[in-house]
Amino acid sequence: TPRRGTLFSLDSLPSLSLSDLSSSLSAPPSRSPSPRRQQPLAVDTLSPLGNRFGEKRKKMDDSLYDEFGNYIGPEIESDQESDREDEDEDLPDRPTEEAEASDGEDAAAASNGWITASNDVDMDNQIVLAEDKKYYPTAEEVYGEDVETLVMDEDEQPLEQPIIKPVRNIKFEVGVKDSSMYVPTQFLVGLMSNPILVRNVALIGHLQHGKTVFMDMLIEQTHHMSTFDVNSEKHLRYTDTRIDEQERKISIKAIPMSLVLEDSNSKSYLCNIMDTPGHVNFSDEMTAALRLADGAVLIVDAAEGVMVNTERAIRHAIQDRLPIVVVINKVDRLITELKLPPKDAYFKLRHTLEVINNNIAAATYAVGNVPVIDPVVGNVCFASATAGWSFTLQSFAKLYVKLHGIPFDADKFASRLWGDIYYHPDARAFRKKPPVGGGERSFVQFVLEPLYKIYSQVIGEHKKSVESTLAELGVTLPNAAYKLNVRPLLRLACSSVFGHSLGFTDMLVQHIPSPKAAATRKVDHIYTGPKDSMIYKAMKNCDPDGPLMVNVTKLYPKSDCSVFDAFGRVYSGRIRTGQTVRVLGEGYSPDDEEDMTVKEVTKLWVYQARDRTPIAEAPAGSWVLIEGVDASIMKTATLCDEDVGRYEDVYIFRPLQFNTLPVVKTATEPLNPSELPKMVEGLRKISKSYPLAITKVEESGEHTILGTGELYLDSIMKDLRELYSEVEVKVADPVVSFCETVVESSSMKCFAETPNKKNKITMIAEPLESGLAEKIENGAVSIDWNRKTIGEFFEKNYHWDVLASRSIWAFGPDKQGPNILLDDTLSGEVDKNLLNAVKDSIVQGFQWGAREGPLCDEPIRNVKFKIVDARIAPEPLHRGSGQIIPTARRVAYSAFLMATPRLMEPMYYVEIQTPIDCVSAIYTVLSRRRGHVTADVPQPGTPAYIVKAFLPVIESFGFETDLRYHTQGQAFCLSVFDHWAIVPGDPLDKSIVLRPLEPAPIQHLAREFMVKTRRRKGMSEDVSINKFFDEAMMVELAQQAADLHQQML
Repeated sequence: TPRRGTLFSLDSLPSLSLSDLSSSLSAPPSRSPSPRRQQPLAVDTLSPLGNRFGEKRKKMDDSLYDEFGNYIGPEIESDQESDREDEDEDLPDRPTEEAEASDGEDAAAASNGWITASNDVDMDNQIVLAEDKKYYPTAEEVYGEDVETLVMDEDEQPLEQPIIKPVRNIKFEVGVKDSSMYVPTQFLVGLMSNPILVRNVALIGHLQHGKTVFMDMLIEQTHHMSTFDVNSEKHLRYTDTRIDEQERKISIKAIPMSLVLEDSNSKSYLCNIMDTPGHVNFSDEMTAALRLADGAVLIVDAAEGVMVNTERAIRHAIQDRLPIVVVINKVDRLITELKLPPKDAYFKLRHTLEVINNNIAAATYAVGNVPVIDPVVGNVCFASATAGWSFTLQSFAKLYVKLHGIPFDADKFASRLWGDIYYHPDARAFRKKPPVGGGERSFVQFVLEPLYKIYSQVIGEHKKSVESTLAELGVTLPNAAYKLNVRPLLRLACSSVFGHSLGFTDMLVQHIPSPKAAATRKVDHIYTGPKDSMIYKAMKNCDPDGPLMVNVTKLYPKSDCSVFDAFGRVYSGRIRTGQTVRVLGEGYSPDDEEDMTVKEVTKLWVYQARDRTPIAEAPAGSWVLIEGVDASIMKTATLCDEDVGRYEDVYIFRPLQFNTLPVVKTATEPLNPSELPKMVEGLRKISKSYPLAITKVEESGEHTILGTGELYLDSIMKDLRELYSEVEVKVADPVVSFCETVVESSSMKCFAETPNKKNKITMIAEPLESGLAEKIENGAVSIDWNRKTIGEFFEKNYHWDVLASRSIWAFGPDKQGPNILLDDTLSGEVDKNLLNAVKDSIVQGFQWGAREGPLCDEPIRNVKFKIVDARIAPEPLHRGSGQIIPTARRVAYSAFLMATPRLMEPMYYVEIQTPIDCVSAIYTVLSRRRGHVTADVPQPGTPAYIVKAFLPVIESFGFETDLRYHTQGQAFCLSVFDHWAIVPGDPLDKSIVLRPLEPAPIQHLAREFMVKTRRRKGMSEDVSINKFFDEAMMVELAQQAADLHQQML
C-alpha cells in the first residue's frame, strides 16, 4: 500500500485487480469518524481509462455500502485505526493556510490526471461532479466585500455597448476655473427668498449691438475672475459659453446670470438677467427668455440705431405685456468712429429714441397704454460697455451734486438735462429759449461735452493734461495706469468717473416690476387655468408657501450631452432637492392626462453661465436649473406638486408663441445605415435643445429638420454630428416649406357621400379676406371667444353679415390656424340638430384636410370653407365619426380643387447695410433671385445706406455669399421670414413640360415646385382627381365641361 500523499499515474490502473485496489484503500472506522475536511478523489472522466476506473469504483462502492448508505464492509484493522486516530489528533494543530494549500495541490494534481492516494477513506470514496469543483477564487475573495462585482453573459448587452460605460465629457463649452462672486452664496440665496428685491429681465436687441459685452461689464463688477484682464483689449464674452459662439463671435443660446447689483443708495438687488442672441435666426431663444422675464432691456447701438431685429424685439416684448427700458450702447462710436460734434450726437441720440417710441406705439394697438421711452423719466441708460461705463440722467445729476457739493435736488436737475432746454448762466436758470448770443442745449453742455473732453484728452493729450482733467472730476489714477494702452486707460478713466452700473440698477429697480408686482399680469397672460382657482391665487400673490408651479422654457445639455437640465421660473411654492413633482407636457389637460410623468428633483442650481451654484431650494419668483425632470420634456413643461391634483384641476402654462416660422428644411441620413438609431436619438435631442426646431419623418422615410435659416440649420447640424449623435450625417440640399391656397371661389358646389351612402355633405371654398389669416395667427381673434364676441370682431373689421360671423365653427388646422370653417346652411333646408350632432366629426375632418392639402401634402392657408348643405342620417349608428371624418376631409379637398388652387412660398424680409456705391450691385443681385427692393434710405448720421427688400426663401440659399462677392464684402445682410406669397403659375397645368438641368420659366415655377415636392415625398407626380371626387360628382363635372364646351362653340 503506498504511503499517504504518494502519487501514481492512471496508466498503472489497468494492471490492478478489483481486490488489490480495494485492499489499497483505507476502510472507514467502525465508530463515527471525527469531523474533518475530506479530500475528493479526482479522476479525469473524459478519458477511456477514467471511465473504466469509474465503473470499478461503482462496483466497489456497492459492495462496501448498503442501499441506505451504511457501511457493511470488513472491519477496520487496528494499525489503520491507530493511524487514523493519530491523524485526527494532529488536525487541530495544522494551520488553515497549509490545509488549503494541500487541498489546492491535490486538486491541481487531480486536474492534471493524477490521483492522490492516502489513508483517508471517506475522502477518497467521495465523488465530486465537475461543476462542483472550485478551480479559481470568487470575485469577492479577490477584490473584497466592499467592491461591487458584475457577472454578465455576452448576450446581455450588444457588443458595441460596454458593460461599464466610461465617463464621457464632450468639450463644447468654455469652462472657467477661478470665478467667484464678491458676495457669499448665502447672501444671494437670502435675496431669492425676498421677491421684492428680485428683478427678472432679458437683454434683447439686434446683432452686434453689445448685449454680451454689456453683460461682461456687469459681471466684472460682481465676480472675481483671474481670467479677466482689465488691460486686455479682447472681450471676455462670459455668457457665450459654447466654443462655437466664441469662434463665430455671436451668441447662439440664451444664457442666464444671477447678479447681485447695488443701486445708488448702496442697496443690493438680485438681478436675474438673460443674455439673448441678436441674430434673427435665433429669435426663438429670445422668446424663451421673455417668457421668464418681468421686463425687457433693449440694447441699441448708438451709431446704427434701430435695425430689423430691434423692431422685432420691441413687438415681441409688447405682445408679451412686458415693460421696456432702453440702453443706448456704444455711445463712444459717435466720438471715435463717426466723429460727430456734440450737437449732432445729441440729434442722433434723440432720433434713435423717436424711432423706438414709434415702434412701440405701432405695436401697442391691441395691448394698451405703454410708457414712453424718455431719458427724463429714467427708463433710458447711456452706456459704452467696451469702455466700462453707463449712466442715466438721474445718476449723472447725482454725480454733479457729489462733485460740486451744491445742495440742490438731483431729480429736478436731471429733468432739465434733456430736450430743448438751455442754461442761462447770468440768471442761473434753465429756460426753453437759448441765451443771447446762442448756446448749447443742456444735455450737450452738461453731459456730452465733459464726455467728449475725457475721450479727446485720454486719446490725444499728454499725461499731465489727463491728470488735471481727471482731478477736476475728482478722480486720481495711479502712475502705472498712465503707461497702459489707450483703450485700457480710457476704460479705467471713464469707469472711475461715471461709475459702472449704479444708474442701470436704479433704472431696473424703478421701471421693471418685481416678481411679486408683475405676477398678476404675467399669470393672466400665460396660465391657461381658471382665475378663481387656488393655484391661480397663489401664483398671483407669488406665494412661496402655496402649491408648487414652475414653468420650464429651456433645456441645457450636461457635459456628456446625454441628458438635459431644465431651466424655469417658480411662480408659487418652493421646489426642493429630492422632491417628487409631476411633469406636465404641452399636450396635457385635466381631461387627457397622458402627457404627464412623475419625476424626482435630484439637484438644483442657480445658473451662472459658465458656473452653477448648488442650492437646496428655490422659492417663488426665482429662476432655477433643475436636474432629473427632462426625460418627458420636449419644448416646454409645467412642474407641480405630486398631490396638488387631488384638490383641484391643474392646467399648464401656454406653449411658447414665436414671432417667426421654421420654413427652411433639409433631409438627413447617417453615412453608415446601421447608425440610424443614433441619429434618430440625436434628432430627438436637437428638438429639445432648439425651441423652434422641428424634426419629423416623411412618408418616404426620410428624416427632415426644419429651421429658420441657413445659420440656424448649420448650428443644428454641427450639434447633431458632434454632440448628440456623434455619427457622420449626410445632408440633402435645403428646400422650403410651401402652403396651398385658392384664388377664387369654387366653380360649383362640391359634395361627398359617406361610405354607407347615408350622409351627404356639400361645401364650397373661397379665399379669406386680406390680413385675416395673420390676425388669427397672432391671436387677435380666438375661437375660444363666445359667438357674440367673435361675430362682433368679424362684423367690425371685415364687414361680415351677422349670420356668417356667428356661424364660425372652427379655425384650422389648429386653434390659431389661418383657415375658417363656417356653417352656411339654412335651418329650413337642413336639420340643424342632426348637423350639430356631427359637428365635431366635420371639424376634425376639416382640420385634417387643412393640415395636409391635396396638392403636395403641405398645409392649406388663407381659405374659407363653407358648408352649404348637409344630409345627415337620423340613426347615430349611421353617422359615426368613422363615416363623417374622412367624408368631410374629402369634400374639403374637392371644394379646394374647384377653387383655382395655387401654391404659396415663404418670403424673407432682407435688410442690407451697405455703402452708397454698392446699392446698384445689390439691385442686380436681388433681381436675379426674384427679389425686389422696397426701400433704400440713408442711415441717419452715418455714411451707410439701408436697403430693404423681399426675397423668396427658396432663392435665398447662397444669397449672402453672392452679395458679398458683388460688393467686395462691404454689404452685410440679415434675412427673416416675413409673409407668404403666391408662386407664379398653375400647379395643375399638365401642359407644362419640365426639362431636367434647365431653369424653368417664371410661369412654370408652381408646377415645378409641386411636382418636385411630390417626388421627394414619394407621391405620384400629379394629383389624382378620382381620389377626392365621388362618382356622382365626376358625372356632374363631365356634364359641366360638356355644357361649357357647347357654349364656346
